Amino acid sequence: MPSAAGAADAAEAPPGEAGGVLGRRYRALTLGIISVVSLIAFEASAITTAMPFAARALGGVGLYAFAFSAYFTASLFSMSVAGQWADRSGPLGPLFTGIATFGAGLVLAGSAQQMWMLVASRAVQGLGGGLVVVSLYVVVGRAYPDRLRPKILAAFSAAWVVPVLVGPVVAGSVAERLSWRWVFLAIPVLILLPLAVMLPALRKVPRGAAGGAPDRRRIALALAVAVGAGLLQYAGQDRAWLALVPAAAGLALLAPSIVRLLPKGTFRAVRGLPSVVLLRGIAVGAFLASESFVPLMLVSERGMSATAAGLSLTGGGLTWSLGSYTQSRSRLEPYRRRLMCLGLVLMAAAIATVPLVLLDGAPVWLVAVSWIVGGYGIGLNVSSSAVLALELSPRGEEGVSSAALQISEALGNIVLVGVAGVLFGAFGGGTVAQGAHGTADAAPHAAFAAVYTAMAATAVAGALVATRLRPKGGVRPA
Repeated sequence: MPSAAGAADAAEAPPGEAGGVLGRRYRALTLGIISVVSLIAFEASAITTAMPFAARALGGVGLYAFAFSAYFTASLFSMSVAGQWADRSGPLGPLFTGIATFGAGLVLAGSAQQMWMLVASRAVQGLGGGLVVVSLYVVVGRAYPDRLRPKILAAFSAAWVVPVLVGPVVAGSVAERLSWRWVFLAIPVLILLPLAVMLPALRKVPRGAAGGAPDRRRIALALAVAVGAGLLQYAGQDRAWLALVPAAAGLALLAPSIVRLLPKGTFRAVRGLPSVVLLRGIAVGAFLASESFVPLMLVSERGMSATAAGLSLTGGGLTWSLGSYTQSRSRLEPYRRRLMCLGLVLMAAAIATVPLVLLDGAPVWLVAVSWIVGGYGIGLNVSSSAVLALELSPRGEEGVSSAALQISEALGNIVLVGVAGVLFGAFGGGTVAQGAHGTADAAPHAAFAAVYTAMAATAVAGALVATRLRPKGGVRPA
C-alpha cells in the first residue's frame, strides 16, 4: 500500500484539505465508508435480534449457530478473492460487487422456507461481506496517511452507534408485529445510500500497481480453509460415529491451509505480528460467540420479548465505540498493548457474568451491564490490532498483513461460534422449541452455561497472548 505517497500528498495539500478524516480532502470518502459500515452494523444487530424468531419458525434451533457461522465461513473465502481483485484493479469493483451480493443474500434469507435455506442465504451474505470488508481496508490503506489511520479505524466503530441503538428496537418490533422475514427483506433498501455516497469518492482512490494474474494458490488455500471449516461444523452437529469422517476431512483441509495463509508462527503466538493476528481472531470470535446466544437465552429462559432481549446488547455496542475512541487518543499510544490486555480481561469478566442471569432471583439487567463492560473491552482491541498490524508489517507487505488480520477474525468467528454451537447442542440446547402458547420452552441452563464458560476461558487465553504483542527487540521487520 502506498502509505508514503499518501503521507506526502497530505503534507502537500492545503491545511483545510489535509485536516482530519472529515477535512475537505477526505470528507466524502469518510462519509461513504461510514455509510457502508453503518449498513453492515444495522444488519448485524437486527439479524441477531430476529434470529431466535426465524430459527423457531423454521424448526431449526439446532442449526442456530450455523446461521451465524455460515456467514463467516463464506466470507473467509471471499476475503482472499477481494484482496487480489483490489490489488489488480482497485477497490471499486469488489466493493460494489460485495454490496450487491450482500443484498441478494438478505433477500434469499427473507424468503427461506426451511432452516437450511436460511443458513445457505447467510453464506451468500458472507460472500458479499468478505468482499466489502477487505475492500474498505484497502481504501483506508491507499487513501489515508499514516497519521489518520487510527482515527478512521475508530470511525469504523463509531459507525456502529446509531445502528446498535436502532437495530434491536426496529428488528424486535417488526419480528413481533409483522414477521421476522421483513427484518431481512427491508434491509436491502438501505444499500442505495452507500452506493450513492461512495461512488464519486472511490473513483479517486489509487488503483495500485500490482497487476498480473491472481495468485491461484492463495485462492485455493482460502477455498480449502472455508470447505474444511464447513465440514468441521457439520460434523460437530452430528453425534453419530460416521461424523468423524467429515470431521477428519475438514481438519485435513483446514489445518495445513490456514497455516500457509497466516504469518508464520501465528498459532504458536510468536512475538509481534503473529500474536497480533492470533489475538484478533480470539477476541472477536469469543465476543461474537457469546453475543449470538444472548437473545436466545433471554427469550427462552427469562421470557423476554425479542425487542427487550436485543436492547440488552445496545450498551455493548456503544461502549465498543467508546473503547475504539480511547485507543485512538495520541497520548495513549505508548500504552496500546497494555490497553489490549486490559480489554481481554474486561471481556472475560463480562462473559463469565452473563450466565448468572439464569439463577433464580438474578435481575435480567445484569446482562446489559455485563455487555457494557465487555463492549468496552473489545473496543480497545479491534482497532488497536489493525493499527499494530500496519505498524509491525514488513515494509511493502502491509496489505498482506491486513488480509491476514481479517482472515484470522473470520476464522475465529467460525471456530468459536461453531464450538459454542456444539457445546449448546451437546448440553441439550437443541430442545428449545416453539411452545404451544407462543412462548419458547426452556432449554437446559447447562447449555448456556457451557457456552459462556468456554468463551470466558478463551478471553483469558487472549489476555495471555496480549502480553506477546511487542516483537522481540521491539524492532519493526525490515
